[in-house]
Amino acid sequence: MRTKEDIIRLIDEEDVEFIRLQFTDALGNLKNMAVTPGQLDRVVNNMYSFAGSAAFNDRYDYPGDLYLIPDLDTFVILPWRPQQGKVAKLICDIGKENTLNPAYSAGNVIPFELSSRDILKKVVKEAEEKGYTFMINPECEFFLFHTDEDGRPTTVSHESAGYLDVGPADLGENARRDMVLALEDMGFEIESSHHEKAPGQHEIDFKQDESLAMADSVMTFKFAVRSIAKRFGLYATFMPKPVTANPGSGMHINFSLYRDGKNLFDDGGRMSGTAESFIGGILAHAGALCAITNPTVNSYKRLLGGEGAPSRATWSDSNNGAAVRFCRQFSEAKVEVRFPDPAANPYTAFAACIAAGIDGIENGIKPGIRNNPNAVKLPGNLNDALRNLKKDEVIRKALGSDFVDIYSSIRKKEWNEYMMQVSDWEINNYLVNI
Repeated sequence: MRTKEDIIRLIDEEDVEFIRLQFTDALGNLKNMAVTPGQLDRVVNNMYSFAGSAAFNDRYDYPGDLYLIPDLDTFVILPWRPQQGKVAKLICDIGKENTLNPAYSAGNVIPFELSSRDILKKVVKEAEEKGYTFMINPECEFFLFHTDEDGRPTTVSHESAGYLDVGPADLGENARRDMVLALEDMGFEIESSHHEKAPGQHEIDFKQDESLAMADSVMTFKFAVRSIAKRFGLYATFMPKPVTANPGSGMHINFSLYRDGKNLFDDGGRMSGTAESFIGGILAHAGALCAITNPTVNSYKRLLGGEGAPSRATWSDSNNGAAVRFCRQFSEAKVEVRFPDPAANPYTAFAACIAAGIDGIENGIKPGIRNNPNAVKLPGNLNDALRNLKKDEVIRKALGSDFVDIYSSIRKKEWNEYMMQVSDWEINNYLVNI
């Protein structure tokens, strides 16, 4: 456990002049408040507050202020910032006033139950009480696009590279290299990086870690990728389907499950019954999970667009088009959940998948036959997914009914706004012909 004194020593040794206090809102957006090292006492005493609506990306009017509770173990120096007068960051939990404590005073806060990071902590704790430890490594894809003359992002890529191509076809390899080096400077162990299927599409994979640490890593990864891309005059986007004609970006999530150091998904080199039931739980709750793991209107254009993205709640041990796949990575048994995308909030996405998988294990849910062509379809749009979430008691309990209701109201409003828009496709097909 890192202490305040440890951080003071690092600040002095590394000439840190700025600290970013970062938290993730309910929708998965990274938020930030910056302070100087002279304010560290106030930081560690939870005395920095912000308007509660920011915890919901200003899409829900939460009354009153909330507070930042820094996780000192997450302190890291940002390697792409100046080497003199360096900038560091701390990941923070969200807290609320502890008004029930008679000795209440400034800085006396308790965890905020609607915080996505706190939701994952709760689900992980419940899993640990059952003897389970989850190890996770996501495969987070993204696009690098050019910006226009005013620096605004476009969907233009000047390359035509495809899967595993190299330079000169892969015009983004220098940016991707610097991303990898920056991530390694921050303590990531990068296992591989490569060009993906679509022009301008990339993937960087890092070593598995425990659930909370990995969710933190995904948020730091996105922050680093966007920051490094900007240095190259590019824009990095985690939008699931930014170009109609090209494959979309996924965030395949690989789970391993341990008890007392033993991988419960492995049965002497074969898929265990525990793995089978975990898969069964994921598939049984897939319709509701999609509201969390595929959280935008655009997400469903990837799922419906083919190119390897799943459209049915199927499983396989070989087919990369299945929604869930049993696989081995470096001889380690894993369950790969393939329908999530990188727009998802990693904290709630991991929490919901863990809850669904444990429900499958505890209730012996069977996944059905491999590659079932008649399996239930995944939701065709965000509205359908939200309906499924509303009815799914297991996922509602894991995330909290209040969180689900607020989250659903925000996403439902997005859906309604989208449905009111008149698209170019509609004009091209209906203006003259009707």
